[in-house]
Amino acid sequence: MRRTVYNEDHEAFRETIRDFIANEVVPVYESWEEAGHPPRDFYRKLGELGVYGIEVPEEYGGAGESGFKYQAVIYEETARAGVTFGSSGVHTGLVLPYLMEYATEEQKQRWLPGFVSGDIMTAIAMTEPGAGSDLAGIATTAKLSADGTHYVLNGAKTFITGGVLADLVLVVCRTAPYDPADRRAGLSILCVDTSSEGYSVGRKLQKIGLRTSDTAELAFTDVEVPVENLLGEEGRAFSYLTHNLVQERLAIAVGAYASAAAAVQFAVKYVKERKVFGKAVADFQNTKFSLADCQAQVLAQQAMVDQALELYQHGELTVADAAAAKLFCTESASEVIDKCLQLHGGYGYILEYPIARLYTDNRVFRIYGGTSEVMRTIIAKSLGL
Repeated sequence: MRRTVYNEDHEAFRETIRDFIANEVVPVYESWEEAGHPPRDFYRKLGELGVYGIEVPEEYGGAGESGFKYQAVIYEETARAGVTFGSSGVHTGLVLPYLMEYATEEQKQRWLPGFVSGDIMTAIAMTEPGAGSDLAGIATTAKLSADGTHYVLNGAKTFITGGVLADLVLVVCRTAPYDPADRRAGLSILCVDTSSEGYSVGRKLQKIGLRTSDTAELAFTDVEVPVENLLGEEGRAFSYLTHNLVQERLAIAVGAYASAAAAVQFAVKYVKERKVFGKAVADFQNTKFSLADCQAQVLAQQAMVDQALELYQHGELTVADAAAAKLFCTESASEVIDKCLQLHGGYGYILEYPIARLYTDNRVFRIYGGTSEVMRTIIAKSLGL
């Protein structure tokens, strides 16, 4: 199907990203997997390429473009090559919306130029050992000092993407006592400099997929955070998080669709080349029917993603819409990628084949950003159920 969601500028950007991946990522990707993340300078290369500044206003060093479509192009091109940009997606896809929406002018002047260049890498710390999708259960605390100059932060976070290499972490914490009658109240976001005393990175978690994305446990022991690093208003974090989950879930839907589309292409190429019983795997009816089913699912995902991108561009993508896009695309992508791996036979289980990376990388899409079960709950509520 012909796509109309992208214009000529998006397609020119696609070619730039595709060349960059071929020259700067694919040849060294295995070493990134072994290390658990790209070298720190790689993020500066993305900064030089302009990836981090697309949606940042020109006065802070960016290009001042609006919308999410350029980021969607990156998701499609990395999936096409069977690679990722490490934790880069969190930097632009998750953290940037918070900074653009809730940071003061002084904070933007302080952080955004380094954000754009890749000199300041960011992460966001929401999940805790006892609080995953239930953000209202966050227990990390920050108490205002007696002189009112800083907060004292204590607690722990886990599953923090980009947590190993981050220079600035947006930490969701409780700045008011827990109130059972209103569990969502009293949460705030503090922007924590990772060089602060008492801040520590615990284990770098070993994952089955996204092995170039550094995911870590973080701990805060009497970390002093200047009041100037409070993002937005104190006690308003829950509403901020809810607001930005729409883009996060859209991004996951795009990533899932892109992975499924790439899986089909990898499988088509493989079955044409691989021979069994004296003929190409592609010649068997089972292969043709299986890939036909996969392609139909991919086109359905594409239609849903393209509509969601257009709705988001115009500020019309609702929480329920985003949940539906995430649910459908992630569940469908899992089916497609599994079928495409099956067509690779034993080689599909070998990590040197991109289909194996897509299989393990894709699995988390049904978990983070809100599990599939949470998405179903949101959609059901939108139906009045």
